[in-house]
Order: sequence, then structure tokens, then C-alpha cells
Amino acid sequence: MEFLLAWVETFVRWLHVVAGVAWIGTSFYFIHLDYSLKAPPGLPQGAQGEAWQIHGGGFYHMVKYVVAPARMPDELTWFKWEAYATWFSGLALVVLVYYIGAELYLIDRHVLDMSPAAAIAFSIGGLVIGWLAYDFLCRSSIGRNEARLAAIGFALLVALAFGFTQTLSGRGAFMQMGAIIGTIMAANVLLVIIPGQRRVVADLIAGRTPDSEYGRRGKQRSLHNNYLTLPVIFVMIANHYPLVFASRWSWLVLALVIVIGAAIRHFYNQRHRGLPSPWWTWGLAALCGAAIIWLSALGPAESQGDSRGGRAPSFAEVEEIVVARCAACHAAEPVWAGIVAAPKGVMLDTPERIRMQRRAIALHAAWTAAMPPGNLTEMSPEERAALALWVAAAR
Repeated sequence: MEFLLAWVETFVRWLHVVAGVAWIGTSFYFIHLDYSLKAPPGLPQGAQGEAWQIHGGGFYHMVKYVVAPARMPDELTWFKWEAYATWFSGLALVVLVYYIGAELYLIDRHVLDMSPAAAIAFSIGGLVIGWLAYDFLCRSSIGRNEARLAAIGFALLVALAFGFTQTLSGRGAFMQMGAIIGTIMAANVLLVIIPGQRRVVADLIAGRTPDSEYGRRGKQRSLHNNYLTLPVIFVMIANHYPLVFASRWSWLVLALVIVIGAAIRHFYNQRHRGLPSPWWTWGLAALCGAAIIWLSALGPAESQGDSRGGRAPSFAEVEEIVVARCAACHAAEPVWAGIVAAPKGVMLDTPERIRMQRRAIALHAAWTAAMPPGNLTEMSPEERAALALWVAAAR
């Protein structure tokens, strides 16, 4: 069964990446198209602007209407399945990895002792609350002021990130925030953009004048999705980088990642508009990146106690820690229930293998608290400090 689940997870992850590329690609393209439109004389009635493009040996003439054309075209292409496929495949991954393996990846009993059922319910509730809070902000008077909406929406995401780091494992909290952002983006398509477009189409068919509010609201949510794409991509890959999710200030790291992603998108969006390039955004991104590196260097969430006075432990002491805390999974024949092979092929069951994986041990168990997952084997802060001293002395 575990063998089959491993392959199911692999194919679902592949689908998630492919669907995400397609969705994000259309988001980037249409924001670029929207901002690059020009309004020369002779545009059709109701048109906002046009753009001429060349690609693949052909010319394309794109015209955008403020609300809708005078008559319904015979064929209309809808852009929605990319978003739906990305969200459903992402939800499937959450279930396969984090819900089925809740004790390993979602719960850290040193953060909050809860049952797998409670953690899963907490996670699902977070998805619902995140979307409802965001949607309320957009529909309220706050949503009429984009700068104010962005500031309050950002504060909401940071507050949620902090809250989840106080309840879930570091890995689980980061996953949860990625799932919330992805849910907001997909729900924007499913519950706001597409329904609005359907009402416009229905009005056209019925001979009624479409309400321009649907277009305004759809463009607003589409722009939000555009600014959230780079942060959500980062969260998608953050699972592979423990310095991101397993450090003491992981919630603040996520906040800075959101700033970096939004700043880079703002740079390109302004260029697409034909406005002066805001080069300051790259300086802001660099400063936030430097701050992330500094924050990750502060160590794991647990305070590390150095009871050795800076003295590096002997290798025998290191081997005892690794065998006791890590080798149950990281061995040629793992003994931990549900683990059929050493994760990522990393084995720590011999002195040679421990020495060879020195950097990986430091990254996952000394500089961060990524391993053991959920700290199920009870690695202490003193043991992490000892591993850090051993790695530093071996350089």
C-alpha cells in the first residue's frame, strides 16, 4: 500500500506542477496584455484598447472591450481549468502527504499536542476562514481602496502565518499558508471571476447591457492573483528547504517572501504599462532576501542550550545522537511504521554515512528543527547544539 501511495503522490505532484505552470503562465500573459493595450483611433465601439503581437511566425491582433462586445462571438475560450486543476491537485497532495501523514508532517507536539483528526480539522477550518476573511475585505468598503486593501490583506496573511506556527509543525504551517493563498487564488476564479463573466455573457445573449461591476471585480481579483503567484510558487518549493520553514522566525520569513514576490511583479507590471521602471523594487527584494538569510541563521524555534562551553562533542557522542534520533527512518531497512525506504535516500546507520551526510544533518537537525519530523524522536535542544558544534569543528 505504501508503495502505491508513493507513486500516486509522485504523479499528483507532477500534475500539480504542470497545472500550476499553465495557470501562472496565463496570469502573467493576460496582465501583460492588459497593461500593454493602446487606444489608437478607429477602435470598435466599446473597446478599451488593442495590441499587436508576434509569436511562432504569426501575427496576433488582440482587442479588449471594457465590458463586452456588441454581440456574442460564436466561439469563446474560457480560462479556468488551469486554476481548478492546480487547486484540486494541490489539495490531493495535502491529503496524501500532510493529512495521511499528519503525525509526521502536520503536528509537532512540542508546539501543540493535538490529535491528527484535530490537526486536520484545524487545517481545513483555516482554509475556509482565510478565504472568507479575504473575500469580506474585497467586498467591503475597504476593497474600494487598493492600497488599503493590500496593506490589510498582507497583515491578515502575516497574522495567519504567525498563528499557524504556534499550532502546527514548521513544515505544516508553511504548507497551510501555501494552501490558503492557493485557495484564495482558485476561489477568486471559481466564485468571482467566472460567475461574473457568465453573467456578462448571459446579458449579451439576452440583449441586456452587462453591468460593468463584474468586469471591475474580476480585474481586481485577477490582479490579486497575479501579485500572489511568486509567493505561492516559493511556498510550493519551500518544503525542500528547511532553512525556510523550520527556523525560529518562519512566519516572518513568509511575510518577507510575500513582499519580494509582490515587488518583483510590480516591477514587471509597471514596465508592461509603459511607465518608468521602478528599479527600487529590486533593492527592496534584495534587502528582504538578506533579512531572510539573517533570520534563518538565528536557529530553530527551540532555544538551543550549549552546555559544553563551546566544546565540540566526540564523534561517538554524535553517532549516539544520530542513531537514537534519526536512524529509525534513515537506514537501509527503516523500522519506523509506514517508512519503506530511507527518505530521499539518506542513510545514517553507519559512521561513514553519518560523516558523509554531515551537511545534511546540520541543515535539517542543527541549524533548523526540520528533522525529526514533528520531533517524534524527542531530539533535545542540547543535542541540536551538539550537532551544530560538531559540524562547525569539522569544517
